[in-house]
Amino acid sequence: MAPRKRRPTNVQADPELLLKMFTTVARARALEDALALHIRDHGFAGFWHPGKGQEGAVAGACAALRTDDYLFYQGRGATWPLAKGMGLQPIIGDLLGRVTGSTGGKGAGVPHWADPALGIMGEGATLGSVYPLAAGAALSAKMRGTDQVALADFGDGTSHRGTFHETLIQAASWKLPLIYFCENNGLSVSTRFDDVSPTPNVADRASAYGIPGVVVDGHDAVEVHRVTAEAVERARAGEGPTLIEAKVTRVGGHWEGDAQQYRPADFLKDYQDPLEVLRTYLGDDRAETADKIVADAVAEVAEELHRAEAADLPDPQIIMKDVFV
Repeated sequence: MAPRKRRPTNVQADPELLLKMFTTVARARALEDALALHIRDHGFAGFWHPGKGQEGAVAGACAALRTDDYLFYQGRGATWPLAKGMGLQPIIGDLLGRVTGSTGGKGAGVPHWADPALGIMGEGATLGSVYPLAAGAALSAKMRGTDQVALADFGDGTSHRGTFHETLIQAASWKLPLIYFCENNGLSVSTRFDDVSPTPNVADRASAYGIPGVVVDGHDAVEVHRVTAEAVERARAGEGPTLIEAKVTRVGGHWEGDAQQYRPADFLKDYQDPLEVLRTYLGDDRAETADKIVADAVAEVAEELHRAEAADLPDPQIIMKDVFV
C-alpha cells in the first residue's frame, strides 16, 4: 500500500461530501480488483482497460455535477458511470454482455454504458469523439436556456486529436457550458506524454483559446472537486469552457494482462492511492466507518458480479434495437 498522504490543514471539506466520494472510490476499487481476478480466472469477452489509481479524479469531478448535467467519458475503468449514479449491475452486466447491463448486453467487453436519465450519454465510437458530442450537448443546453453543463472526459493521448482543437475553439467562441476534463496518466498506451507533447501540461493549451486551464493533483478527490466545482459554476454563469487536467497514475497496464515492459520498476514510487488520500481527510475518528464502507463495497461487488454471471445473454436481434434507421 502506498504511504498515506498528509491531509492539508487548510482544507475544510464537507463531511457528507467526503463520505460520498470515499464510498464512490471504495466501490470503484472493489470493482477494479474483482474484475482483475475474474479476467485472470475466467477470461474476458473483450479488452478491459483498468482504471485503478485514477478513481479519485473521477469521483471528485462527478461530485461537482448534477444528475441532469451531461457526461461523455473515456473507456478506462468504471468509475465514471458509478460516480454519476449508475448501479453496479448495469455496469457489470454490460461488461459481461448480459441483459442486465445498461445497454441490455450490447456493450460487452469495451463498455458503452449509457443512461440519459442520469446524464450518462455513452461513449463515442472512437477516442476523441467526446469533444464534439459533449459540445453538442452544451450547445443544446445553451439554446434551450437551461443551466446544464457538459463534461468531456479524455486521456492525455486523445488530447492530440484534431477534434480537441476544432471543438474547443468553437466552444470558447460561443461560450458553451463545456468542461474539458483530462485524466493525464502520462501514457498513451505505452508512449510517454513527455515524448510527444511540446508543452508539459495539456492545460497549457487553454490560453490559446482564451479560457482557464487548471492543473490539479488527480489523486486528491477533494482538490479535483474544488476545481471542477469552480468550472461548473463558471459554465452555468455563461462564462464558457474550462480545461482541467488531473495528473493521475495508471497503476495497471493499458489493458488487463499488459506486461508493461515499457515502464521502469519504480514507477509507483511517488504514487498516492486516492482511496488512502480520502481516508486521511476523513480522519481517525471515522476510521471504523471507512473500513465498513470498504468491506461493504467488496461484498456488494461480489454479489453483483455473481448475479451478472447468472444473468441471460441477449438475443442476437438486440443489435437492431434503438437503431434509428
